[in-house]
Amino acid sequence: MDLSNMSLGDLRNLQEQIKQEMKKREHQEVQKAREQILAIAQSVGVPLKDLIASGRGAKATAGGTGSVAVRYRHPDDASQQWTGRGRQPKWVKEWVEGGKSIDQLRV
Repeated sequence: MDLSNMSLGDLRNLQEQIKQEMKKREHQEVQKAREQILAIAQSVGVPLKDLIASGRGAKATAGGTGSVAVRYRHPDDASQQWTGRGRQPKWVKEWVEGGKSIDQLRV
């Protein structure tokens, strides 16, 4: 197909046809994948809902809200807390720069 001989209108029409065909094929591929997954689940005797529920990742199955436990707390102000992840808060830096051990803040 030589696109250089097509008019702008014909090219736009072709573009629209391509978009529609791509949507149709994507839908078909998703449907095919669903059927394959269902067939695999049935072949091993696992209900599909159990397979999906167990595949949500470690955070969801760990039973937590995704929050991390506090590991450090300011001794004079309990509202200042840090999990130990990410950058040190200013109060932790000041504590350590003041010559004190970070272990004194450990919860």
